[in-house]
Amino acid sequence: MNMTKFPEGFLWGGAIAANQAEGGYLEGGKGLTTVDLMPTGKRRFDVLVGKLDSFEPIAGEFYPSHESIDFYHRYKEDIALFAEMGFKAFRLSISWARIFPNGDETEPNEAGLKFYDDVFDECLKYGIEPVVTIAHFDVPVHLVKEYGSWRNRKLVELFEKYAVTLFKRYKDKVKYWMTFNEINMLLHLPFVGAGLVFKEGENKLQIQYQAAHHQLVASALAVKACHEIIPDAMIGCMLAGGATYPYTCNPDDVYAAMEKDRESFFLIDVQSRGQYPGYAKRFFKENNITIEMEAGDEELLKTGTVDYIGFSYYGSRATSTDPEISSNISKNNVFASVENPYLEKSEWGWPIDAKGFRYTCNQLYDRYQKPLFVVENGLGAVDEVTPDGQINDDYRIEYLRKHIAEMGEAIQDGVEILGYTSWGPIDLVSASTGEMKKRYGYIYVDRDNEGSGSLKRLKKKSFGWYKQVIASNGENLE
Repeated sequence: MNMTKFPEGFLWGGAIAANQAEGGYLEGGKGLTTVDLMPTGKRRFDVLVGKLDSFEPIAGEFYPSHESIDFYHRYKEDIALFAEMGFKAFRLSISWARIFPNGDETEPNEAGLKFYDDVFDECLKYGIEPVVTIAHFDVPVHLVKEYGSWRNRKLVELFEKYAVTLFKRYKDKVKYWMTFNEINMLLHLPFVGAGLVFKEGENKLQIQYQAAHHQLVASALAVKACHEIIPDAMIGCMLAGGATYPYTCNPDDVYAAMEKDRESFFLIDVQSRGQYPGYAKRFFKENNITIEMEAGDEELLKTGTVDYIGFSYYGSRATSTDPEISSNISKNNVFASVENPYLEKSEWGWPIDAKGFRYTCNQLYDRYQKPLFVVENGLGAVDEVTPDGQINDDYRIEYLRKHIAEMGEAIQDGVEILGYTSWGPIDLVSASTGEMKKRYGYIYVDRDNEGSGSLKRLKKKSFGWYKQVIASNGENLE
């Protein structure tokens, strides 16, 4: 590696989500959100894809979001630890139901607004830039029950009101915003990504893509409002990233890989370029999908394009048109992938591909020619606490070292990257499985999968390592 320092002002930090860290699930006037209905155990996946039995938590089920790691009460302690590592930025999300408990109130909930004021003030006290996601996998449950969530055009108006409320309140505190977290996830986990619940016999594809259109319009409206209310702010989109490789150089495999990438890029193409791409229109036609648009939608999408591309990267994917090879599909991730024989895997079966990170950075920058922001990257692993209280997570250091080095290479390739906020700088609840034992943090949280534990925070070995990475602006990765 021909490493040099990262650009001056590079935003090093970490990222969490309200629904995976805050807890305090009905405190401060907060309403019930979709994640509050996602239990651990066998029923969880059914809920993630939109098979829901109840709009209330069910007695006897465990819902990890209800307490999570209690960031709601412990944010000062946690932010102080982030500051000790030298964070320049902290990516977090706002829970919609803390601001509008039902989602359609006339006036916002002052207690919720004040909570985030306090969190942002705590960040700014240490010189940490808040990077805020407006919608990160949670929708007020009332909007699901009353309107059918994002399948209903009404949510565009309600989301715009919510976003404008945030911009006006926090215009002097937050300069980096994102509209929807991993917007492409609604095509894979529709309840997670858009609060969609399906009835027997419904055309799911039609509903998902119509909901996606509503989110795209809402995103464009939020971008326009942000530019008007906070002229010096930057507002971006967010993609669940990771390039898809063809399993062989068979032209059919190469084309299949391109189609898989387009499936991921589709929504970001619209948010970044301002119009539906031709390949999406063909897909709609061939699958009998009709996108209902209102007058002015196309113009709005053109004028409401994002300033930067935020994305997560955990690993690459692979695809094959050979039935024998494609039968060997990994089911350990939301994105089905053929097993890549050249890559190691994490304990959860996710491919580890640092070179793919550099490739993905270049791929996105070549495609959009807009600044990138790496807002999630990390290794989920089981961490053991030694009798003397040490957590020696050298495997995490190794993963991050290689990925950060490849990101540095991408910057030398000419890719403009604003910053790097690794996922879960403090252990939190896994979005997919609801587990605590799948840990990403530099900071260990004493809590197990059943919700037991003191919630005490402990520094892992990676804490000191990441501190020196930031202090050296990425020059010292040893």
